[in-house]
This record gives sequence, C-alpha cells and structure tokens, in this order.
Amino acid sequence: MMELFTGLGLLLMVLLVFSLFSLKMPKGQLAMSGMADAAIASFLVEAIHKYILGNALSLPFFLEVGNNAGSLGGVAAAILVPINMGVNPVLAVSAGLAVGSFGILPGFIAGYVVAFLAPFIEKKLPEGVNIIAGALVSAPVAYLIASLVNPVVTSVLEQIGGAITVAAEQQPIIMGFLLGGIMKIVCTSPLSSMALTAMLGLTGLPMGIAAIACVGGAISNGVVFKRMGYGDNSNAVAVILEPLTQAVIVTSHPLPVYSGSFLGGGLSGIVAAALGIINNAPGTASTIPGLLAPFAFNDPLKVGLAIALSLVAGPIGGVVVSAIFRRLPSADGAAHKSKDLLHVNVPELHLPLHECDESEA
Repeated sequence: MMELFTGLGLLLMVLLVFSLFSLKMPKGQLAMSGMADAAIASFLVEAIHKYILGNALSLPFFLEVGNNAGSLGGVAAAILVPINMGVNPVLAVSAGLAVGSFGILPGFIAGYVVAFLAPFIEKKLPEGVNIIAGALVSAPVAYLIASLVNPVVTSVLEQIGGAITVAAEQQPIIMGFLLGGIMKIVCTSPLSSMALTAMLGLTGLPMGIAAIACVGGAISNGVVFKRMGYGDNSNAVAVILEPLTQAVIVTSHPLPVYSGSFLGGGLSGIVAAALGIINNAPGTASTIPGLLAPFAFNDPLKVGLAIALSLVAGPIGGVVVSAIFRRLPSADGAAHKSKDLLHVNVPELHLPLHECDESEA
C-alpha cells in the first residue's frame, strides 16, 4: 500500500508543478501548449507509425518514420515552445536542433529560456544581423540549459515512473481506478497527458491503464456535455475526439467535466487493470492513440474487449456525474434546471369570458 501512496503522491506533485507553472509563470500557458503540440508531433506519430503500422503490420518504412519522430521529442519542444511564445522561427529552430540528444522536458526548459532571450537579441541588433546573431546565441544557450537540467530531470522522472509502475503491479485494481481517473483529468485539462506520460516514461500496465482510461473517459466527457447542455452535438463529439478544442467550455464548467473525466476514466482504468492491458508506447495517453496503441502489445481480442467495456464504463461515469450535478443547487445545476423549465408543458387555462360592466371599464 505504501507504493500506491508513493506513486500517486509523486504523480500529483508533478501535476501541481505543471499547473502552477501554467498559471503563474510568464506565458506559462503558451509554453505548455507548445509542449502539448510537441508531444503530438513526436509521440503521436511514433505511436501510430512505429507501433501500429511498423511493428504490428510489419511495414518497415513506417517503423523508421516512427522511430525518427519519437526520438526527437526534445527537438520538437525546444522549437514549438518558443514559436508558441512569439519567437522568430529561425531562432527557435536553432535552439531545437542543438538539443537533439535530449528528451522532451529538457527541450521544453531550454525552449522556454530561449523564448525570453531571443526577443532581446532581435531588438538590440540591426535588421539581418539580429537573426544571424540570434541563431548563433540560441543554439549554445539551449544546449547548455538542456545539459544542465537533464541529469536531475531524468533521475526524478525515472523515480516517479518507477514508483507508479510498482504501485500498478502491486495494487492493479485500485491503481487502475485512481491512475485512470487522474490521467483522464489531465487529458481533458490544458495540460498534456501525452507529454506527461512520455516524460515519465510510463510503459507496461500503467501506460495501458492510461490509454484505455482516455478512451472510456472521453465518452464520459461527451455524455456530460450532452446531458448538461454544454454546447451542441458538435461540441460533445469534439470533446470526445480532442478535449483541448473545447477548453473554453471545460474551464467554464470544471467540476462537472472533470468529475465525469475522473469517474469515467477510473472505471475504464479498472477494466484495463483487470484484463492486464499493457502498452509499451509512452506518450499515447489520448483518445485516438489510446484506442490504437494497445493493439500492438496485446492479444487483439483482449484489447477489443477492454475497449468495448470501457465504452460502457465511460458513459456510466458520465450519466452518474451529470445526474448528480443536475440536482445540485449549483450554477451548473441551476442553469440546467432553468433550461428544463423552458420545455415544461403548461396546460392551457380555459376561463369563462364575461362582459365587463361600465364600472369595470
């Protein structure tokens, strides 16, 4: 049980750090968005092309494509984070190419530092010279930052990932519920669950739990959107496929949406843990890659059963959460009740007509 608390405690600590960074640091949300984009550009491509098309279908061309993409997560982060923060693309690419041997988190930190240095160089030097000088300065600065933080970052993340793996092996059902619920909340939030699981290097059962939880929890989100009246049918479909597209609605109604994410993801995580679904593709904690990646490492029939059960467990979570919030005297519940009142059938009143006398007139 101690391993369970240790693993979850370390995971929550990482989430707290990234949440505070996103909210409190200058341009923190833009930087985190850049890292999420980097996870898609590298780890999503790796998951589909390497593990599905390459390994499972034995297509060497896509295997090579996936290998190349997955090995450059740090480069993608060091490029996309500064670009997302408004840096000249030439300077951002110079920084990214210099950190080719580092992972996504050192690349993210290096890109974030360069994002504040590069505009200073551009403003202080003449046109044309500033681009050349900026590229020549950005590259060594990015490499220096990445090399300094890499030993500490790698050691800490390996310990956290190892603690989560041990906890999942010793308490699979409990960890399936808690890890599945937490990961689906991260997947729904502005933070990137793909980047998080890639940074932690999660593989095996924990990554299998995260993948299946993101699938079932996505359906839970759609059910909450539909039953609570958040947007229309297109919004409900969009939050299933990619929650970040509905960030405005999610942040406007965090309690119902995140509660649905946790319960639907947790129930789906139990399914994955009970069936022993493994996933050795880090960074696939999202709806579509989570749906596909487990097929590369498990019996297809077992994965199909896990997905089918998660598509039942997810809606159950959504129905339960939405039923609770529709009855609470909260802003969400009150808004939904007022919306329902608009559709109440009021019986027509047939009152006898009478003539008014002169005094009434």
